[in-house]
Amino acid sequence: MSEVVAIIPARGGSKGVVRKNMRRVGGVPLVARAIDAALRCDAIDRVVVTTDDAEIAAVAAEWGAETIERPAALAGDEASSESALLHALDVLEARRIDVGVVAFLQATSPFIDVDALAGAVQLVRSRRRDSVFSAVETYGFLWAKGAGGAAEAVNHDVEVRPRRQDREPHYLETGGFYVLRAAGFRASRHRFFGSVGIAEVSARGALEIDTADELEIARALAPLVDRPAPIVVDAVVTDFDGVHTDDSVRVDENGGESVTVSRSDGMGVSLLRAAGIPFLILSTETNPVVSARACKLGVDVLQGQGDKAAALQAWAAERGFALSRIAYLGNDVNDLPCLDIVGWPVAVPEAHPLVLATARVVLDHRGGAGAVRELAERVLAQGATRAPRALHTPGGHDAPGPNTAPQEAS
Repeated sequence: MSEVVAIIPARGGSKGVVRKNMRRVGGVPLVARAIDAALRCDAIDRVVVTTDDAEIAAVAAEWGAETIERPAALAGDEASSESALLHALDVLEARRIDVGVVAFLQATSPFIDVDALAGAVQLVRSRRRDSVFSAVETYGFLWAKGAGGAAEAVNHDVEVRPRRQDREPHYLETGGFYVLRAAGFRASRHRFFGSVGIAEVSARGALEIDTADELEIARALAPLVDRPAPIVVDAVVTDFDGVHTDDSVRVDENGGESVTVSRSDGMGVSLLRAAGIPFLILSTETNPVVSARACKLGVDVLQGQGDKAAALQAWAAERGFALSRIAYLGNDVNDLPCLDIVGWPVAVPEAHPLVLATARVVLDHRGGAGAVRELAERVLAQGATRAPRALHTPGGHDAPGPNTAPQEAS
């Protein structure tokens, strides 16, 4: 039986936002968010990322997608998304995969509506439509600049100003997804052919990322759009100061330093250890108090690490952990390199603004006052089955963003 295959074109180059497909929203690379949406859609059988970039391919594989090497000739600024899709279909055919329906997802739409995507697949698979695209309803009065820059009405009569409830809506293409009958697409070589349908999505979160400003807007929206989920990881790594402590230190007359830690946090670490989840304390400074606390907790500790990200990568590689399956809890700018490479970047609520903007999860408890315990409980909530990761965006309520140039290569 033919398959429904999600194809996500994700080239390495980008002019507007450098390395755009690898930029993070809600702590997750954009290409991974698209993969996650496709994997959560029950109507999709297979998820494929076509890319010219080794780093993107590695992230795609970690997040559960198959990869196709995209030729450089099909990855430039002038190449269309259609050309990447057609190449991917040729490769899949050579792999003896029978593709009946293509779900073309754009990684630059961070809030893909999974329910609407599933509905679009059903419309095409049932042959009621040949091509379906995501769109948001609009009642806006559209204008264009005519000769000499003079404004000209596009979709309305300037002498008639009906109330919103008296107007027929139009639909703005969002660019989030396009679902296509594979045979018809290969014949027409264009995403719109035959009977075209609309998958209506909500305007909430309707954003296509093409500029740095849109990236920042998406990052601000993510905490409102992404629903909390169990933190599905194989290991937990934390900073020490500001995480196990309140980031303050007491110094006696002899220069001796002491800090206060939480017994509740200690219990959280103990529960993780009992569940077989490795725990590492990773610190920039070298301080006997950190060693003493790690010894008390019975966990790994690395101190005096000027390059914390390199230390984390080495620790994970030695133990066979994928970075995407690690939670890192931090609070300050020296934690950013680690937060940028793990699957679950986590922050305490009083963290530096840059850390808060990077985090996938912001905890409720402050550093030194239960933050580690809260993280432990969120991790343990994943259960013994270690269920697949999910962003848990609200199905049927979040729209992909507008795409004003749908022919531009993804």
